[in-house]
Amino acid sequence: MKIAIASDHAAIDMKAELRDWLIEQGHEVADLGPDSTDSVDYPDYGYLLAGVVADGTAERGIALCGSGIGISIAVNRNPQVRCALVSEPLSASLAREHNDANIIAMGARIIGPELAKACIAAFLETGFAGGRHQRRVDKLTNPS
Repeated sequence: MKIAIASDHAAIDMKAELRDWLIEQGHEVADLGPDSTDSVDYPDYGYLLAGVVADGTAERGIALCGSGIGISIAVNRNPQVRCALVSEPLSASLAREHNDANIIAMGARIIGPELAKACIAAFLETGFAGGRHQRRVDKLTNPS
């Protein structure tokens, strides 16, 4: 699967570990940055990640910042993506199954890399249930 990953400076170490782990799992990973711990603005990376998923360059995305909150807000500004902030695997799975989330966000100051890996695995392994959930997902893009 093609996966894009982006963070801010607070989550750069977690991003590197997760990127390497995803590659070991056989995924094609686009690391959208940043490349150092110099202070950056999370919206810049959130918007970049959202664009790459929205245009189909990546099938799924992983957004990271200190809390996961700021970058998830930025990502969700794009109407073509559905980003869920998660901190445990059940939420990651339900985000896919019920909400057809194509990006998850996590906070590097909130959870550690092993729990983040469990969240990503649940997110990537779960399919969208469709059915009654499709109508609701459609309303997220077209709220009429």
